[in-house]
Amino acid sequence: MPLLRIFLLAAACAATAGCAAALIGGAAAGAGAAHDRRSFGSVIDDNAIELGAYDNLNKDKELALRNNVEIVSYNGTVLLMGEVGSTELKSRAESKVREIKGVRRIVNELQVRELTSVVSSTRDKWITGRTKLALLDIVDLPRFDPSRVNVTTQAGVVYLMGLVTHPEAERIVAIVREVPGVASVVKVFEYTD
Repeated sequence: MPLLRIFLLAAACAATAGCAAALIGGAAAGAGAAHDRRSFGSVIDDNAIELGAYDNLNKDKELALRNNVEIVSYNGTVLLMGEVGSTELKSRAESKVREIKGVRRIVNELQVRELTSVVSSTRDKWITGRTKLALLDIVDLPRFDPSRVNVTTQAGVVYLMGLVTHPEAERIVAIVREVPGVASVVKVFEYTD
């Protein structure tokens, strides 16, 4: 949540301070962009897409209060995960996100079911952490940097995003499938080769 506050503060400053806000936003995004295959501008755009998408969803009280929608944007591709109460809400969430400038593609993986428990959510965070650690062991791929892979877990399903080569994707998926607790792996990769 502190990171969200930093971005909101940067957005508020942008409305009043112009260049100073660009420096604040640039510093916040710059730390993650150092190893990223996306351009610095794409990293900033993805942060803006996520903030705008959450803002749009929060304006819809039914979506915001009675459902669990997580949003990850990578290079203009937006991944929607979590649980909603109906197929209508699933479509509505996608429509709200589609309104955001810069969204190129939406991968709607929202499930129509009851909300997951705190225990399941904690298990998902553990799986994400274990997956990121497992990716550190990939030493047989030249110039592979595991920080280029965005890992998110929802109900035991691991979602992988990033700009990777086909050999990298194959190796990443093979390793992730071996992580304890992983029910399945969904590739939302873009390929550089």
